[in-house]
Amino acid sequence: MNQISERLAELHEDSFVLIALYDQDDRLRYANPAFRTTFALEPEEYPLWAELMRRNTSSGKGTIIRAADFETWLVSAQSRRGKLPFRAFETDVVDGRWLWMTETVQKDGWMLCIASDITHLKASERDVRQDRDFALKASQTDELTSVSNRRFMMAALDNLANGKAVSRSAGGCICIIDLDFFKRINDVYGHQTGDDVLIDFARRVHPLVRRRDSFGRIGGEEFMLILPDTTLAQGELIIERILTTVRGARPILNAPGFSYTCSAGLAELHPGDTARELYARADEALYHAKQGGRDRLRIVA
Repeated sequence: MNQISERLAELHEDSFVLIALYDQDDRLRYANPAFRTTFALEPEEYPLWAELMRRNTSSGKGTIIRAADFETWLVSAQSRRGKLPFRAFETDVVDGRWLWMTETVQKDGWMLCIASDITHLKASERDVRQDRDFALKASQTDELTSVSNRRFMMAALDNLANGKAVSRSAGGCICIIDLDFFKRINDVYGHQTGDDVLIDFARRVHPLVRRRDSFGRIGGEEFMLILPDTTLAQGELIIERILTTVRGARPILNAPGFSYTCSAGLAELHPGDTARELYARADEALYHAKQGGRDRLRIVA
């Protein structure tokens, strides 16, 4: 067995295939020389994935990112990254290669990334695949906020209820979050400002979401957070952190005194629950939060 492990390690080090391993916090824990060369990593560097992407984009290395705004692209990419047990997609790198990238996620959140050079494939086939990947991304992303959309979130909710989520167990929680008095914001400040508030909310919540969680906009001013392998007590801490962060937001430059809040309903997955039943309990908890004065979390076990 030791001989096999040693031989595998040697092959990884010598392979032209890019191999990397990320932990549950999305920090790089292993990368073979092919991966490090492609993404301009020193031998002892182990950055977070977001840090690596940000640094390489700034220096013109690694993955080619064609988005006009990097931070918007990052929010969208992280909304899909590590949410499924397996995912495959294509990517370009600045040295001219075209890579087929796969992500395999274990129950504890660790993720194996393997990329193979497919530059030799016909350009016509490449265009078809890129169009397919773009269409898939668009079908899963909220156009305004760049986080996941209702379609993606409802699929993730079904996965949680059916035990298919990326987690160590079949348990978890969901939270429905609604921005308070949002119609008043639109009426007083205009719909453009209302859109800016929605974007601000998504940008403030996104950094607080763990990689195994799913966060998205499910309609209007309503958002959902899916927390696999999370107890009610753990979920409560996460949501209270979100409420506190939002209270401190001042998103309107010409109205520095403007602030906004949100209400949240948290529910735990029970054995045998359907996605519809779990959603209904979270929605009931949200209703109690609003009836109780808003700007608060209510929990339905």
